[in-house]
Amino acid sequence: MALPAEIISLAAQVVDDLRARGETLSTAESLTAGAVSSAIVTIAGASDVFVGSTTAYRDEIKISHLGVDPAIITEHTSVSEEVAIAMAQGALKSFGTTWAIGTTGVAGPNPLDGHPVGMVWVAIAGPVCQSIELSLSGERESVRNAATASAIATFARILRHRA
Repeated sequence: MALPAEIISLAAQVVDDLRARGETLSTAESLTAGAVSSAIVTIAGASDVFVGSTTAYRDEIKISHLGVDPAIITEHTSVSEEVAIAMAQGALKSFGTTWAIGTTGVAGPNPLDGHPVGMVWVAIAGPVCQSIELSLSGERESVRNAATASAIATFARILRHRA
């Protein structure tokens, strides 16, 4: 997946802000399948701030590698705010970073567990925690690109507005 210039620009801002703060980042990605971490490491010097990522496409990986409670998945499905938050918190713990971004959703082409294509949850965990729900449209690649851009843009705004 080719990353649009907008995503690369936001990633550069994130890397610069994290470096200036002496903070670190990890990711836990499902539908974005590593696109968020890929965008971050496209930036020269990202190794100063980026620690690692888990691509947890299947529920059993969310559980075994990120420590997501299976009861949360059973109760809310893997496409939920609760799972996005648990994924981000799992990355924080696993990688020992200041911040983590978690993404989960439905890229398509078919609905999943009753959720429509384009339903996405992004969670940011760290000194400030926030989650957002996205309702995206388009084909698989455009949904994944928009989810990636939204995750990075949300995190960039949090960093910019955090004292």
